[in-house]
This record gives sequence, structure tokens and C-alpha cells, in this order.
Amino acid sequence: MSDTTVSSSFLSRTRGLLRRALRDVVDSASSLTARGALSVDPDLPDDDLARLQQQIDASLSGRGGEASARSNASELARCYLDLNDEGRLRFLRLLHFEYGIEPTNLNTAMDAVRDATDDPAAFGKAITALRGRLESPRMKLFRQFNGLEHGIKFLVDLRADLIGLLRDNPELRPLDADLKFLLSTWFDAGFLVLHRITWAAPADLLEKLIAYEAVHEIRSWNDMKNRLESDRRFFAFFHPSMPDEPLIFVEVALVNGIAKNVQALLDEAAPIEDPEQADTAIFYSISNAQRGLSGVSFGDFLIKQVVERLSARLPNVKTFATLSPIPGFRRWLDDRIADGAELLNHEQEASLQAVAGDVAEGESVLQNLLNRPNWHHDPAITEALQPIVTHLVAGYLLYQRREATGTALDPVAHFHLSNGARVERINWLGDMSEKGFAQSAGMMVNYLYDKSKIEQNHEAYVSGSEIPASSVVRNLL
Repeated sequence: MSDTTVSSSFLSRTRGLLRRALRDVVDSASSLTARGALSVDPDLPDDDLARLQQQIDASLSGRGGEASARSNASELARCYLDLNDEGRLRFLRLLHFEYGIEPTNLNTAMDAVRDATDDPAAFGKAITALRGRLESPRMKLFRQFNGLEHGIKFLVDLRADLIGLLRDNPELRPLDADLKFLLSTWFDAGFLVLHRITWAAPADLLEKLIAYEAVHEIRSWNDMKNRLESDRRFFAFFHPSMPDEPLIFVEVALVNGIAKNVQALLDEAAPIEDPEQADTAIFYSISNAQRGLSGVSFGDFLIKQVVERLSARLPNVKTFATLSPIPGFRRWLDDRIADGAELLNHEQEASLQAVAGDVAEGESVLQNLLNRPNWHHDPAITEALQPIVTHLVAGYLLYQRREATGTALDPVAHFHLSNGARVERINWLGDMSEKGFAQSAGMMVNYLYDKSKIEQNHEAYVSGSEIPASSVVRNLL
């Protein structure tokens, strides 16, 4: 079973189930209001857009009580799910332009606060009124959606649609900010439930995990079963309002010593080890399952909970580390080469040229070798490339930062460093999959979670003073 097959068929089926569930809500609510269902064309032409706006206004007015509000909100959700891409964009633009904060009312409320500074009672009332004006009407609508059965999943998927539109429609970012704020509140770590996933889990849940795996493709049911064996642990966070939908999950291998390549961990023919004898837990895959929750941070909480659970149940496990991809490395390297950066000294250039043979004029010999199919099967090429690429990866992880934030350029590095890990070891040919070569030239990195130094490492990283790293990694520079 390929990742593409699962993603296209299974996930569309999941959306179809949500659509049918919301239709049931519509039918139930409509029976209480004796009102016919709203119908719109998929591309939401102007006439239908106007009728949908009337429906939104009715939802926000509060007329008709709870039953009417439920019916209005459920009809709007059902209509949205029936829209095509063009129609959904028009719906989201309507929410952005027509249901944001009203500037005049906001200014009036702010003036009232300033005028009441000498009167504590009046000041308190003015602050309360200001809070009300700071919330856009669409926020009330989102809360109505959340009150529906399956409503929170609807909002998560709606934001996923919105995120996909932001590049071409940056004006919708305030709408995204509103949704992100609400979802961050509703998905606070305190509401999440950690479950260990085993082979005995329902098949539809396992199928979702196969579809959502974003780091190392789960190639078959045998592959899935291998990741759930007794020397493995598979944990996922769930929300009470989405009990059948994993939010984020982590795959753990119980081994001896820090693993240096993912091939060994994913080898279905490898013998199953005794987890009671393991001294190390390797976090080798962390996947966010809901795109609509992008930017809602609970990955750090997941790692901490898993570490606590493993420590309590497997006292022999003393070392907690990752085996992580470096997804931004090749893109950074190719960009630097395109910009004419001098990444190699004369000796390094000569060593690569000696094994490369003819290279087109103006072409980077480093890029030429890395772009060759199956270059890692040539001992001469691998011997020449290893010290150079390892050195470049070390420099990329420890020195390359985002200008705006000062954080690590690599997104996976930023995640683990901000959680208090350190760069422990860089692994040559740690991931020899097609994806591994495309993203990181086959390289992987171990981030070490030393429980005694997590806070110290976190502070060093977020303060911008340094990126914590072992002496082994620093000696590569």
C-alpha cells in the first residue's frame, strides 16, 4: 500500500464521512425548525453567496433560540463541504471581508476606556465592552460550529483549506489568525489524551496512521505491524471531541545505544529485541496528523509525556534521543550553490573532481555527484563526499538561522532545540530512501534529550546565545 494511494482514497473517504455526519446534524436540526435545507452551487455564484451571507447573519443574530442557531450553523457547515475549491475560497473571503472587527465600534470602545481611567467602576465596564469589540463576528460563528457534533473536526479541516490558500491570498491571514487562536485554546495540552497504539487497535485507526505518516512512509501492513512490535512503542495524542482522529504521533524504537540509521530500525527481517534489556529510546518519526492544527504546538508536550511513561515502565532506558531527518539541507545547499557561494576549499574541490570525471562548465562538482542516481553505491564517491557533506551539515545545523527570528533554519532542528535537546551526532547515509537523498543527501542527525540539561539547553537556544551541540559535532566544523 503506497502513501499516495492511502492519501488520495482514504482521506477523501474520511472527508465524506464527515460530510454525511454533518448532513445528519442538519436533518435533525431542521426537523426542529421546520425549515427547508439551504442549497448552493459548488462554485458559489453571487446569488448563492448572498443567500449564504443571509444565513450567516441569521446565525449571528441569535433569533430563534438554540435550535435555530444549531440549524443555521449546521446548514452552513454542510454547504461549505459541498463547495468546490473556488466556492470555498469565496466563502472564506466572505468571512474575512464582511465579518471582521468593525473599526468604528472598536475606536469608540477604546475612547470609552481612555475616558474612564479615573473612575474604577466605569473603567471596568469600559474594559469589558472593549473585550467584546475585540472579538470579530466570525469568532462567534466559529464557536457555533464548534458546538455541533463533529464541529471541531470541521473547523480543523476548514483551517487546513485556508492554509492551502494563504500563499496566493495573503489578505486572508487575519482570518487564519482568528481560527488559530481558537484552535490553540481548544487544543490546549491539558485537554489532550495520550494513547499507546498497538496492533490490536481498530483497523480504521491504523489506516489513518498509515495515511498520516509524514517522515518515513509506511509501505505495507507488515511494515505497520513491525512498527508496533514489542520492541517498539507508538504513541498518539487525541482530543475528546475528536476521539477517532490522531492529532500527532511518535514512533519509538527500544534499542541499545543511539541508532545511526533508519534502515536498521525499519528492517522487517530484523530480530525482535527484548524491550526490558534496552537502554535507549529512539524517537525516529514524529508526524502531525492534522494540517489544520499547524502552528498549534503540542509536540513538546508529547515528547515529555512519552519520556515520562517510558521512564516509569522501562527503568533500564536511560537515554532518550531522536533519529531525525534534515529536511531543509539539500534545499539550502542548492540555494547556496546557485548564489555562487564558495562552500569548498581547493583541496576539497580537487578531491571531488578526481572522482567525478567530466563535469559541465559552470556546474558544481558537489551538486553533480549528489544528483547522480545511486551515487552511494560507488565507494570512491562516498569516501570523497563523506567528510565534506558531514562538515556542511554540521555548519548548516549549528550556524544557519532565520533572519526574522534567529531560530535554526532547519524546521526539525528548531523543533527539537526549542524543546531542550542538543545536536548529538550527524549520521552519514542515515536515510538511504529516495526522500532521504532528496531532502538531506541521505544524512540524519541524533538530537539528545538529556533530562538534566533540557532546561539549560532550551534557555541557551531561545536566548540566541548558541545552538547546543556535542563536542563530536563541533569538531566537524
